[in-house]
Amino acid sequence: MIPKLEVTGVSYSYHSLDGETLALSDISFSVEPGEFVAIVGPSGCGKSTLLSLISGLISPEDGEIRIDGIPLSASSPAIGYMLQKDHLFEWRTIFSNVSLGLEIQGRLDASAKAELREMLTSYGLQDFERAKPSELSGGMRQRAALIRTLALKPDLLLLDEPFSALDYQTRLAVCDDISSILRSTHKTAVLVTHDLSEAISAADRVIVLSSRPGHIKAVLSIVFPEGCESPLARRNCPEFSNYFNSVWKELKTYE
Repeated sequence: MIPKLEVTGVSYSYHSLDGETLALSDISFSVEPGEFVAIVGPSGCGKSTLLSLISGLISPEDGEIRIDGIPLSASSPAIGYMLQKDHLFEWRTIFSNVSLGLEIQGRLDASAKAELREMLTSYGLQDFERAKPSELSGGMRQRAALIRTLALKPDLLLLDEPFSALDYQTRLAVCDDISSILRSTHKTAVLVTHDLSEAISAADRVIVLSSRPGHIKAVLSIVFPEGCESPLARRNCPEFSNYFNSVWKELKTYE
């Protein structure tokens, strides 16, 4: 099976008048279709830069990125990108916010509208279709942002700390909701987070980056027994603390 995402020997530097700063060095990993991978590492190690490279917003100086076996530079893959803030427009209703991408692409027909309303119902927002973003809680706003992203049917979803602006209780609930949604729709996802518990509770694998210049220190497969599929359930499984200690051990050396 061809991986959904392949990152091979990727390096990237930031340039300024003061010189060159190597952000990422020789990064290589792959993500299988339907897999959920989390990337963790110390602040400034290049996690968000890596997502920008995968999304095509910037190009690597060395190495190559492939989607479905095709170089990113030679294709236009459907990639969804969720950021730390929901970026909902306050002057638009929730329905007009979640339909924005389809509207821009000229694809907002009757069938698309019906599908959006089904998603609003599935994600518990059916009663807020005509509401403004300020009328929703933080968690509900993030679910709306997810619907807006998934409405475009991305092949790959990139998540750049999408829960970090939420309070702890809401963060746990929304992480559980969104992870369950992604698994039920078999979406391939890459999550960047500072929260080790979040990474372990949501991901199939955790990639640990070193301090700058970021390189891969370790890749840990995360396997929980039956009955511990959801992020909230995983946090209560005895295996959770072992995985946490393993990731923390890799991180604390900062090599």
